Amino acid sequence: MEKLKQALRDLWEKARHGFRPESDEAWTPLASTVSGTSEVLFICTGNYYRSRFAEALFNHNAIEAELPWRAFSRGVAIHLASSDLSPYTREALEARGIDLRMTGPTRAPLQEEDLRRAKRRIALKRTEHERYIEEQFPDWNDRVEYWEIHDLDVAPPDEALPLLEQAVLRLLREIQRENV
Repeated sequence: MEKLKQALRDLWEKARHGFRPESDEAWTPLASTVSGTSEVLFICTGNYYRSRFAEALFNHNAIEAELPWRAFSRGVAIHLASSDLSPYTREALEARGIDLRMTGPTRAPLQEEDLRRAKRRIALKRTEHERYIEEQFPDWNDRVEYWEIHDLDVAPPDEALPLLEQAVLRLLREIQRENV
């Protein structure tokens, strides 16, 4: 766990001095440098709002609880998002005192390698994401957990993000019980 904390400190220090990875591969060593670290993948549409909030919230709380887990997030249709991070996500994380660097540096498309490397794969809304998973990664659909957290077209952030927070915290408690 100390290696994970040191890796995070090193990453944050680089980010503070303007480091921005050129690609996702530059971001992944955080988990891969610490043996025994498992990963959870949060999947949404644009990798802009819900998945990034879940990723940062999970990482912040996993570090606090000293769990050997890290989250990362991806989107099934990132071209639909207009910028890197939703202002609602930014505001919600800042309100909780969670460093924005607990989420990846930018939006990223879901790849099969992401599905392979994750121990847990969670799409944030079955009715929205299952068809993308079935179309793009048909061999993985039965290995993805589906939650039902609404996007902005159905629920405002002050309703959706607390529900997502509850779901992420339940997941963390479940993982914590498994790691005892």
